[in-house]
Amino acid sequence: MIKKFLLAGAAVVAMGTSSYAADIVDTASEAGSFTTLIAAVEAAGLVETLKGEGPFTVFAPTDEAFAALPEGTLDDLLLEENRDQLVSILTYHVVPGNVASSDLTEGMTAATVEGNEVTFTLEGGPKVNDANITQPDVAADNGVIHVIDAVIMPPM
Repeated sequence: MIKKFLLAGAAVVAMGTSSYAADIVDTASEAGSFTTLIAAVEAAGLVETLKGEGPFTVFAPTDEAFAALPEGTLDDLLLEENRDQLVSILTYHVVPGNVASSDLTEGMTAATVEGNEVTFTLEGGPKVNDANITQPDVAADNGVIHVIDAVIMPPM
C-alpha cells in the first residue's frame, strides 16, 4: 500500500513557484516528496479534512523524514488498530490558520489541531520543534505548507 502511494506525487516545490495553487492535499500529492505523508493522511481518514475550507498551516515531512523513523514505525502506524495514534501524529503537524514564515518569531508557539503546541526557533534557520523548515510558504488554496526534514511527535 505504501509503495502504491509513494509513486503518487511529484511537484510541491514546482507548485510553490507556479501561479496555480490547489488545496493542501492536491498540492502535496503533485509534489513527489510527500507520497508517504499522503499515504498516511489517507490511512488516517484526514483527506477530506485537509481538502476543507481551512485555512491550514501544514508542516509536511518529506519521504526522507518518514524513512528516518525507526524501522517498522510507519508500518505499525498504518495498521488500523493504531489509527488514533496516526491521527494524533498527523494533526500535530497542522496549525489552524495561515502562518507564513514571515509571521514566525523566536520562541513563538502555536496550538496544533492535535491539541498540543509546537515551538518555533529561528537561530540557525527556521525550525518547528526539532525539524528544520527546509522550504517555507508553499501556497495552497486553503492554506500553506512548510516542508520539514523530520516527523515531529506530540508529547505523549
